Amino acid sequence: MLDSQTISIVKQTAPILAPKAEELTRLFYKQLFENNPEVKPYFNQAHQFSGGQQRALAGAIVAYATHIDQLDQLGSHVDLIAHKHVSLGIEPEHYPIVGQNLLAAIKELLGEQASDQVIDAWAKAYGLLAQIMIDHEKGIYQKHDQDHGGRGFREFYVIDKVVESDEITSFYLKPSDGSVPSPHLAGQYITLRLAFEGQTTMRNYSLSCAPGSSAYRISVKRETAREGHIPDGVVSNHLHDCIQVGDQLEVAPACGNFTLTTDRQVNRPLVLLSGGVGVTPVLSMLHAAVKQQDAGDIWFIHAARNTSVHAFDQEVRQLAEKHSNLNMLFCYDEPAGSDRPHCQHGRIDQALLKQLLPGADADFYFCGPKPFMKSIYRALNDWGVPEEQIHFEFFGPVDDLKN
Repeated sequence: MLDSQTISIVKQTAPILAPKAEELTRLFYKQLFENNPEVKPYFNQAHQFSGGQQRALAGAIVAYATHIDQLDQLGSHVDLIAHKHVSLGIEPEHYPIVGQNLLAAIKELLGEQASDQVIDAWAKAYGLLAQIMIDHEKGIYQKHDQDHGGRGFREFYVIDKVVESDEITSFYLKPSDGSVPSPHLAGQYITLRLAFEGQTTMRNYSLSCAPGSSAYRISVKRETAREGHIPDGVVSNHLHDCIQVGDQLEVAPACGNFTLTTDRQVNRPLVLLSGGVGVTPVLSMLHAAVKQQDAGDIWFIHAARNTSVHAFDQEVRQLAEKHSNLNMLFCYDEPAGSDRPHCQHGRIDQALLKQLLPGADADFYFCGPKPFMKSIYRALNDWGVPEEQIHFEFFGPVDDLKN
């Protein structure tokens, strides 16, 4: 634990750093990649270019400093970050590298206010956080050793490649040694490690298949490059254009804490909301939910532009035909003429949810593009849905959903 003086110094300097948090993280990443280029493959360079990674880290630093004397409130954030770190293979020896560059950035940003006492306090605070993360990640690694036969990347091969829509293609993956894939929880993701264009990079992709499937399925949206930007689709385009049946890929064990709760109250409806490619983890949850005994009422509501980009509609329809407790609705905001008999025109909003559901007492899980996430999060909060019944997967600070 931290001594009272250290806590006091961190809390006193946190308000100074908070308005400059993104400036701090930009400086940190610049120094980190210059001083330790060997860690660059662990970071998504598209998120670096867009500023998303800097904003996410800035939010985490401010949250940690704010709650430095109430660390129990950071439990869910620690779990989220720990799963992300484990998915990429972050090890204890990486933490001193990050700490050294972060403290140097804090010292440079604070200038004359960065006394030895201040830097020492932040060093202690970072050391405590690093140990918390290392301990938490150790538990996840141990579970991988137990459930997945070891940590790290294994060779998988592509057994099938299926075009799901104009934008999304699914890849079915099985271990190259002929074994079955290790079990995953509904909502989790796997990590692919690829070497192309002279560099190694890693990406997380949600598993869209049911837990216990004979093969992993990832469903990847082709991202469109924008002029003057590093596209987030460098890897997605490589997968779409270059990876074929029979090719091998390096895959790390499933991670992620955006998972379907198995002990939920069945008297509450389960509401699964998705937008675009955000359907992938939610679809896995749907497969798991319909298999649960006494599952209660399930709602699956998906938003897309129109049929051309709507993936898995037939898969969901087939599940609805088999399970009378499953209700489904597709919302198209740009429907073509032939789409209209098969969908609701418009977006998912609070009015629609109130129309469909008996009340706000339901368990909500949602994933999709940032505007979709912000809209759903606000709608549920305004409706009075308790926070513990709101579950989502979002890259970046939660405050981005509130603003």
